[in-house]
Amino acid sequence: MHHLYLHIPFCHRVCPYCAFYKHTPGNTQMAAFVDAVIAEARRYRDKMEIDLRTVFLGGGTPTALSETHLERLLAELRETLGFENVTEFTLEANPMTVATKKAAMMRAQGVTRVSLGVQAWDETTLKTLGRDHSPEEAAETFAILRDAGFPSLNIDLMISVPGQTMEQWAGSLEQALSLRPNHISAYNLNYEEDTDFFEKLKRGLFSEEPERDANFFFHALDTLERSGFRHYEISNYAQPGHESVHNAAYWFGKDYLGLGPSAVSTQGLTRWKNIPDTTRYIDAVQAGLLPQQEAEQLTDEQHQLERIALELRTAQGVSMTRLSAVPERTMNTLREEGFIEIADDHVRLTRQGKTLADSIAGELVN
Repeated sequence: MHHLYLHIPFCHRVCPYCAFYKHTPGNTQMAAFVDAVIAEARRYRDKMEIDLRTVFLGGGTPTALSETHLERLLAELRETLGFENVTEFTLEANPMTVATKKAAMMRAQGVTRVSLGVQAWDETTLKTLGRDHSPEEAAETFAILRDAGFPSLNIDLMISVPGQTMEQWAGSLEQALSLRPNHISAYNLNYEEDTDFFEKLKRGLFSEEPERDANFFFHALDTLERSGFRHYEISNYAQPGHESVHNAAYWFGKDYLGLGPSAVSTQGLTRWKNIPDTTRYIDAVQAGLLPQQEAEQLTDEQHQLERIALELRTAQGVSMTRLSAVPERTMNTLREEGFIEIADDHVRLTRQGKTLADSIAGELVN
């Protein structure tokens, strides 16, 4: 197993658009949580071969942990699983949760890449998103991370937020670029079930506007490519050499181990998910159990369909060998409509096709 994901579910404030498993710290005993994660890691170390190349701490907000608890977690993970061959060690952070001392500790513990969840650089959009930081505080946090010497820094931004104007979106991109990050992720807002945003969409308070989304996407694409960023996946742009190796492992179907509540793991065609409840997760590990809630065995067909849908989103595209069952007329229609191109035995999305990635994938897998 070469890739590790650890889910830290804690957030000081729960954002109304986020569908990941998360909650405020509440009465959670953080020392017990760290103990449980390390114990889970030890159990997997004893039952499978682990030779890590990438590590990714996401959430939630990993930096919501205190400096003491985060340092112990990082140090004991390193000791338990061995990070000797890790080339990329990513940690997600939010503004207001990283002070100078904590950033220095993270770097000393081997973190090589930090992904800062800014989402927007104007007060109005931040308020809509329920964020608890100001643009100035986000810039200050980014400066702290840069000064700490992390080799690679990413800024997360969000496209098509309700009420967001093109002027605001353009301003967010320009502000992000002014900080000279190595990577920018620009995610189109999705309305996920069990979120406040989804409920407002159902009630007609928010609306989905594909044409607006496409305009925002093209503005990001043109602005970032002009600034030297490579568009290597639908939502991701990198300076040369700063592409996310860990995320590429997901997109191209590599095995990965997930630790923590709600984390997912995949080994071959077997996939399992941990209990999406922090208290029950800790209790299960303390009882000597692996905290798995459900497992499934993917069929070859399911695996193939996933690979097509995810690889199509990348600059590399999908190998023609994966698409042997797609009717020739479907391929011809998509090409004639200008949505795909075929080169080097791969199918890739065109500029226009990138705005319709999910629907085009649906055409190819049905």
